[in-house]
Amino acid sequence: MNAPNPPLRVLIVDDEAPARRRLRDVLADCADRLPVDIVGEADNGLDALNQVQQQPVDAVLLDIRMPGMDGLECATHLNTLDKPPAIIFSTAYEAYACQAFDLNAVDYLLKPVRADRLLRALSRAHSLSDNMLERLRAAYPKARTHLSVNEKGRIVLIPVADVLYLKAELKYVTVRTAAREFLIEESLTRLESEWGDTFLRIHRNCLVARARIREIGKLPGEDDGHFLRLDGLDERLMVSRRQYSALRETFKSA
Repeated sequence: MNAPNPPLRVLIVDDEAPARRRLRDVLADCADRLPVDIVGEADNGLDALNQVQQQPVDAVLLDIRMPGMDGLECATHLNTLDKPPAIIFSTAYEAYACQAFDLNAVDYLLKPVRADRLLRALSRAHSLSDNMLERLRAAYPKARTHLSVNEKGRIVLIPVADVLYLKAELKYVTVRTAAREFLIEESLTRLESEWGDTFLRIHRNCLVARARIREIGKLPGEDDGHFLRLDGLDERLMVSRRQYSALRETFKSA
């Protein structure tokens, strides 16, 4: 005789308490067909990330629109874990607005959530590929509030507001804050398109935080060489001739 499958460990994430209660009730209605253990609730993406790292979670029921870190960004960070949980998005969008999810084979639940639909989603829940998330972010563009890296099996969040510069080196991008450096596997071009208002290109391989520029200078003994320094950092960053002209115009018009 086969042993029964253990309950599916589910985390509910929604910024609205009535929506979380609704999901609890619907999960209870599914209990006779699919055993579920609700391991916790979160009302924001940051708390959800913390809870997933504190305990085993098989699946996350994840609201899309939340203040601060939304569901798509939370899913992106969860995906950096060695064994990410399955993600099922919940949304109040009309059906026609969910075409991106259908096209990318990502499961989602339209609110108000029905028991049969939730049961079907949980039965086939799976983790998301980076490619899926990239296409979803393109369909529902919103700049992330954090970058993330996986260090020793844990998610380390880097607030974008703390980033001084982003520098491409081989297949990685160095993320520099006042405290330390991090390495992420993202395209500098992709980062520039996401945060073009926050970061300024000074070289083909470097973006700097516009608000943190404190000094622009000329290199001694060089006809065309220029550098800049950022608040909280003594390091001199090289400015290419092409980008120097754009940089000068930027500050003239400021």
